[in-house]
Amino acid sequence: MKKLKSFIYSLTFNIAAAIAVLLLVFCAVVSTIGYYKFTDSLTKEYTDSAYRTADTAATLVNADHIDLYLLNFQSIRDKEDTELSREYYQSLERLNILRDKQNVTIIYIIAVDTTDYEHFISVFNCPDKSIYKTVWDIGEVKYTTQTSDNTYQNIYKNMYENGEKSASIMRTKNLNGAPPHVTSLIPLYKSDGKTVAGIMCVQRPMSELAEGRRSYMFLVAGFTMSLAVLLIVIAVIFLRKQFVNPIKKINDEAARFAKTNSAPDKPLSEKLNSKIHEISSLVAAVSDMEDETLKYIDNLSTAISEKQRMGTELRIASLIQQGSLPSVFPAFPDRKEFDLFASMEPAKEVGGDFYDFFLIDSDHLALVMADVSGKGVPAAVFMMATKILINERAHVGGTPAEILSVVNDRICEHNGAEMFVTVWLGILEISTGKLTFANAGHDDPAISVGGGNFDMVKNKHGLVIGAMGGLKYKDSEIVLGKGDKIFLYTDGVPEATNKNNELFTAQRMIDVLNTEKPSAPESVIKTVREKVREFTGDAPQFDDITMLCFEYKGKNDKSIKLPATDENLAKATEFVRERLKNRNVSEKFIKQVELYVEEVFVNIAHYAYAPDIGDAEIFCDVSADKITVIFTDEGKRYDPLEKPDPDITLSAEERDIGGLGIFMTKKLTDDIRYEYKDGKNILITEKNFE
Repeated sequence: MKKLKSFIYSLTFNIAAAIAVLLLVFCAVVSTIGYYKFTDSLTKEYTDSAYRTADTAATLVNADHIDLYLLNFQSIRDKEDTELSREYYQSLERLNILRDKQNVTIIYIIAVDTTDYEHFISVFNCPDKSIYKTVWDIGEVKYTTQTSDNTYQNIYKNMYENGEKSASIMRTKNLNGAPPHVTSLIPLYKSDGKTVAGIMCVQRPMSELAEGRRSYMFLVAGFTMSLAVLLIVIAVIFLRKQFVNPIKKINDEAARFAKTNSAPDKPLSEKLNSKIHEISSLVAAVSDMEDETLKYIDNLSTAISEKQRMGTELRIASLIQQGSLPSVFPAFPDRKEFDLFASMEPAKEVGGDFYDFFLIDSDHLALVMADVSGKGVPAAVFMMATKILINERAHVGGTPAEILSVVNDRICEHNGAEMFVTVWLGILEISTGKLTFANAGHDDPAISVGGGNFDMVKNKHGLVIGAMGGLKYKDSEIVLGKGDKIFLYTDGVPEATNKNNELFTAQRMIDVLNTEKPSAPESVIKTVREKVREFTGDAPQFDDITMLCFEYKGKNDKSIKLPATDENLAKATEFVRERLKNRNVSEKFIKQVELYVEEVFVNIAHYAYAPDIGDAEIFCDVSADKITVIFTDEGKRYDPLEKPDPDITLSAEERDIGGLGIFMTKKLTDDIRYEYKDGKNILITEKNFE
């Protein structure tokens, strides 16, 4: 079935079928025209032949005696031996002979009743008895209505009255037993040439006409069909050679090329050296197409490889960028004074926005929000450089304004791309809540005071970082209280656009923030991001969306965490003094507490992390009857209480070095205990009030 369908839809079959249909139509047209022309010609010849026979028959009959024949028809029927009877039968014999010689079916003469032309009288009747079983005898009266319609009546009348010389009637159906025939009629005039004595009728059968026409049609149809078959064979052979086979080879080459995408072993123009312009043009076009396609594939493969390489590099760059941003939350799980959360969603694989937060020391936290001009890899590289510079410079010291001034000068020294970055930098003194910040062309932050509504904090902006060197920025200060929040963002939030080109706007952002003002920073960030997504819908993201929310929970009155260095000793003792200043205790008591705090802190600073530096946390709780001070460090495991007390009765030269500090601490406290837990040394001291 598949092979049959393939053959039916092949070009060769369709061409042959088209030629066959055209030749069949041509044959039908020629045959139809020939049929009618041949029929007309043969009918005319039949009619003329019948007329000639009638004219000849008229010479064999004495028209002047027709009336005598009818008057004496009875004696003629009886074949009486009279001169008139002999003359009649001689004429009848001649008519029969003429009928046989001329191949007609019947010759007869009638005398028509001119009163109404509805009936006539038979005079002579010479039929072919193999066809006509009954023979009219002389004197028989016949009605024209029994024979036909009024056609004969009109002819008879025209011949008798109007001088019509001849007439012809064709009957294509059997009539009164007579087969289809052509009847030719001529009037028989008496010797005066004016009086019509009767009408001579000669019938010739249509069978000869039909047979001749059938033979002609068979001849024409056979010749035409033979010619059609011959032409189809010649045309198919020619078309296959000149068109079908070349097109098939071109198709095979196209299929081979589509499957292998490789150059042919031999040029197509050498395989098909066709002299037909269209075929040669098609061969050239296919060859050019293959060459161009191979070049395109090579270029496309190179482009795809390059794109894949760039995609890989962008993914790596994205991972590096994401890794450079602090993303582990809670960020400082051991710091209870604050909470924060941040996110950055780049518009492309890598972005130009960045946020940062880091502890400069145990009491100072830096918050950074920045937006680099441009997008993609250049912005990401510029962002990384800016982030590193800000971080390094902040650890050196100085206010936010001083830090931004130095960073700006450093960037302007090597800013051939003339890029810039907007930066908001704030440094929080954790113990007091004082926030010092400077703004280099960045969006104003939103602040919620005491859990109230968020409002924009407007302050004077400096020029963006990277615009020009030598700029000085201005510091601003606010003091955060317990429960205050600050929301930092880039312009990707208020300028987020939906499919109707409408902006999200800063006001809509503030409205969303105020629905989340009691929530934790993480919830605030996620709600704003969700609302931005709802607003933009299916519209593409055109800018990075970066946010940071910080909540100040208040300073920790009972603990302080400091780098264990001699320089921080004063802060440690001052922290304990502050806890006791509102208590009704003597200065002597305070001095004693400060003394053993100093001894323990110095011991941690000198021995716990040596030769490195680590943190020491001091917890101080003042109850109604005592003060509890707990020292915690993550240095080497060491229980100072295991060491025997020094013998103070010996002289300084005789005693072992060390041990006096912890001995003094034991004497100045009412209870002292040590434990090692979760990798930390914990020393617990208690001293009762006087």
